[in-house]
Amino acid sequence: MNLIRFIRTNNYIPLLIFAVSMGLLEAIVVVYIRELYYPEGFEFPLKELPKWLIVVEWTREITTLLMLGSVGWVSGKTFIKRLSVFLFLFGIWDITYYAGLKVFLNWPESLLTWDILFLIPITWVGPVLAPILCSILMIIISFIFDFLISKNKLHKLIPLEWILLIAGAAIIYYTYTVDFGMILIKGNFLDDFSNLAENPQFIKILTFWIPADYNWGLFALGFVVICIGTGYIVKRTSSVS
Repeated sequence: MNLIRFIRTNNYIPLLIFAVSMGLLEAIVVVYIRELYYPEGFEFPLKELPKWLIVVEWTREITTLLMLGSVGWVSGKTFIKRLSVFLFLFGIWDITYYAGLKVFLNWPESLLTWDILFLIPITWVGPVLAPILCSILMIIISFIFDFLISKNKLHKLIPLEWILLIAGAAIIYYTYTVDFGMILIKGNFLDDFSNLAENPQFIKILTFWIPADYNWGLFALGFVVICIGTGYIVKRTSSVS
């Protein structure tokens, strides 16, 4: 297939513009937040934030996912195509977000700098390199899906493929949330989860907590499992006439 035709058929240019614009907008919002609460530069341990602002952050993250999902939904007629668009948008958006922070704030200092990655349902943390690698993989998977769809070879995923993709994602998710999760478990904070932002004991722990060791080995395992799942999809569909 002609490359230009492939790009036009899959609307990569307008999708790229949307994702880049959204990533820069997200970075700009974070610039304002850090100017207010981390004027000397963001780093761990975290500072105490008002509960209402945490709720606002949750809302921002939910609406971000809804925006990406909505564009994915209207960009395809099948679930697999919509998933492909979502993966493409998410990957570009996330990479652009960090590129924007680097331009605006000269942050992160390196790809191994720790960051708060997400807040839903609990706080995700990890070196910046980890989500960037995931975003690159998502973009590659999106291209693979679109190529197979264009050849009329991919219409849906079979259970084994879903298991591999979800299992890999779950392993990576664990590496992002295990540290914060252990704080909740060891401190018996789960019973009062909805009021964590107002729990003085939890806040005290959080304002002294500095993540140190990221489980790159487990991350690599999850990454490889996703690659195996993607490879299985390619192998299965290669026999489709």
